[in-house]
Amino acid sequence: MTEQNRPLDVVILAAGQGTRMKSALPKVIHSVAGRPMVAWAVKAAQELGARNIVVVTGHGAEQVEAKVQQPGVAFARQEKQLGTGDAFLSGVAALSERDADILVLYGDTPLLRAETLRDLLADHRERQSAMTVLTGELPDATGYGRIVRGEQGDVERIVEQKDASETERSIGEFNSGVYVFDAQASELARRITNDNKAGEYYLTDLLGLYRGEGAHVRAFKLADPDEVLGANDRVGLAKLEGIFRQRINEQHLRGGVAIPAPDTVFIEDTVTIGRDVTLEPGVILRGQTSIADNVTVGAYSVVTDCVLGEGVNVKPHSVLEGAEVGAGSDVGPFARLRPGSVLGAGVHIGNFVETKNAKLDTGVKAGHLAYLGDVTIGTETNVGAGTIIANFDGVNKHQSKVGAGVFIGSNSTIIAPRTVGDAAFIAAGSAVHDDIPEGAMAVARGKQRNLEGWSKRYWGGMGEKVERKLPWLAGWLKRQ
Repeated sequence: MTEQNRPLDVVILAAGQGTRMKSALPKVIHSVAGRPMVAWAVKAAQELGARNIVVVTGHGAEQVEAKVQQPGVAFARQEKQLGTGDAFLSGVAALSERDADILVLYGDTPLLRAETLRDLLADHRERQSAMTVLTGELPDATGYGRIVRGEQGDVERIVEQKDASETERSIGEFNSGVYVFDAQASELARRITNDNKAGEYYLTDLLGLYRGEGAHVRAFKLADPDEVLGANDRVGLAKLEGIFRQRINEQHLRGGVAIPAPDTVFIEDTVTIGRDVTLEPGVILRGQTSIADNVTVGAYSVVTDCVLGEGVNVKPHSVLEGAEVGAGSDVGPFARLRPGSVLGAGVHIGNFVETKNAKLDTGVKAGHLAYLGDVTIGTETNVGAGTIIANFDGVNKHQSKVGAGVFIGSNSTIIAPRTVGDAAFIAAGSAVHDDIPEGAMAVARGKQRNLEGWSKRYWGGMGEKVERKLPWLAGWLKRQ
């Protein structure tokens, strides 16, 4: 087996509590750019083609495991928080084979790119290193362990801030905590002791053990030290979010997406976007959303798990979730498409229209103030303002079917389950409780009666109350 073809196992340390988050949730499942922090480490390991991925859990283990449970990911419990060396041993104990390089990642450093880790691994193998430390360089590395190199450039020591001399504190190269080990790491790690003030087992002690074996310990320096930023509190979490948002938005800008105010736009990395798309200020795109070419998403709209066809125009302040919108359709402003909404080509959904589990065929128009739930609506049907599909009887939801070319007058209610035939006409204000045949007109409203003089008799009997609260009406009564 060649160096480059050797298997890779990944151990992700995610057992810490993170008390500075001031949260009931374990630190590593706080979300950054739409994923729990630990899930970013899992994703990077998967992109590297890791044979085994083991997540070491401890505090809130069940919550952490539930967040990243998926095929190919195993878990190991660190029952007591006895340091990184103990956590590493818990992880490698879950590995059935000992023939692989082992990459150590962390559940709270989500910015590390798979490309960076791929380069780290290649460097480790090409130079036949026993241990490679991922390092960074900062003008002021206060708080980090410093990298002390020997004359040949190998890493001699990692000196923690509290133990560093003045000369060592001036070193800018720092330890990220990310390592690649060869296959003997699991055996050497058993020799780590807790003979220190904290009484913990430190993974950094592996460096000395390797050097004691005469093995090469080398460093691979990051081009961008921000990649190993972690989050210990909400301030750090917000900083990570900002870096992720900038990274993702710049990728889409270079791909032909217009984002005039990128600092205000949030796009999760699972979203795909075509060319000549415009995202106005305040837009949020989440989940498995796919946006075709020439789409506009208006200001302050939120789109989650949706498919938007070519040329769609989502107008400002609209909320779309689990919906499909056909080419050339427009939605909003202030519209809501709920899961199961499927709009054909050229559909118009106007302001304050809500759809749920609704299929609207080509050319359907619903311009204002409507609720369309559990319904299919045929081609070129017009839905008047105030239309409601009354789909719920208090216990069950019921389906309705409206044909093609139907005219639904304003303020109509269709009481499900109903079938309305093609080219039917529903008079405004109707409460439709029977099916309507093709081409028929339905009028379902009470007969109007005008009671002459009613206002004078009704309001006139209220005396001073009308005089005090309704002066215009009091004046009208005096003129009668």
